[in-house]
This record gives sequence, C-alpha cells and structure tokens, in this order.
Amino acid sequence: MFNYLSELGVIVFDKMAEHLFIASIALVMGIVVALPIAILLANKKKLAQFAISICTILQTIPSLALLAIMVPLFGIGILPAVIALFIYSLLPILRNTVLGMRSIDPSLIDAAKGMGMSEKQIIIQVQMSLALPVIMAGIRLSAVYVIGWTTLASFIGAGGIGDLIFSGLANFDIPLIILGTLSVTTMALFVDLMLGKLEKRLAPRTSSKKIGGMSNG
Repeated sequence: MFNYLSELGVIVFDKMAEHLFIASIALVMGIVVALPIAILLANKKKLAQFAISICTILQTIPSLALLAIMVPLFGIGILPAVIALFIYSLLPILRNTVLGMRSIDPSLIDAAKGMGMSEKQIIIQVQMSLALPVIMAGIRLSAVYVIGWTTLASFIGAGGIGDLIFSGLANFDIPLIILGTLSVTTMALFVDLMLGKLEKRLAPRTSSKKIGGMSNG
C-alpha cells in the first residue's frame, strides 16, 4: 500500500508539472498578445470594442469543440492544447487592460500633457501605471481559467492532471478523480494567491496619489 501511494504521489507531481507547463505557456502567450493590443486600442473605442467582441465570440466556443478543431490543424499533443488555451486566455486580459486604461481620471492625463509628456510616456507612466491593478486582476482571472481548462487537454494527448481524472472516470476510481480535482483546485488557488501578492506589491507604486503628486510638482 505504501509503495502504491508513493508511486501515485510521484505520478501526481509529474502530471501537475505537465499541467502547469501547458497552462503557463498559454498564459504567457495570452499576455504577450493581448496586452500590447489592448494598450494600442484603449483610446480607440470602436476598434477596442471590435477586438473584445472577437475574443468574446472565441470564448463562447465549447472547450471540447475548440480542442477538436485544433486536432486536424495541429495534430495531437501539447501544441494544439496550448493554442486552444491561448485563445481562451485573451478575453480577461484584453478587456481588463482596456477598461483599466479607460478608467484613468482625464485630469491626470491633462496634467501629464501639461508637463510636456509625450503620448507614449502618458500611456506607460500614467495610464498603464494606474491601470496595473485592474490589468493584474485580468491576468489572475485568465490564469485560473487556463489552469481549469487545461484539464481537458488530456483529451488530445497533451497530458496533465486530466489524465488522472479521465482515468478515474474510465475505471470508476472515485479517489483518483477526487485527487485529480483537488490537485487542479490547489494549483489554481496557489497561482491566484501568488499573482494577488504580486498585484499588492505593485499597487503602491501606481497609486493615484503618487501620480497626482508628480503632476502637481
């Protein structure tokens, strides 16, 4: 029994590593693509709404259907899973970044212009800085979603904790199903906690008081 539990523990950690690897690649790709697009389109309402609408439509595609679509295009394994998860990761990051940058008090932007700051400086030093907590909230939400959806990647041979859950379903092994479910939940909560701490560390540097004090100087 001890050997079985020990072996199972090793398998679980291996599957968790696979799971986080797939989810991390998809999330990083989502950040790299969605963040610049949102920054560029934040001040262009129609284009920003169009981009958000496209991502919303993609988000409504059922997970299994999207994974099935990826297989004829990219085969089976990690690549199609990462691409599908990347698509799902876009909406929270894009939407929160646009909303965050639009929520900045116009008087702060006017003050920055009065100081002679360029449009690029205003976007980076004022809008992005103040919108950072909202942007991080979108990244946190996307991270939790992606970790959850990565479970389904097992259907196309990508691995991860989904292997344990679906193996448990196939063999009516309830403890294995519970173990897999708890593993995914633990990963999602841990990542959300870590990103939440990062968000809090970044927030004091981007307080409106600090920017306001800068503009008054």
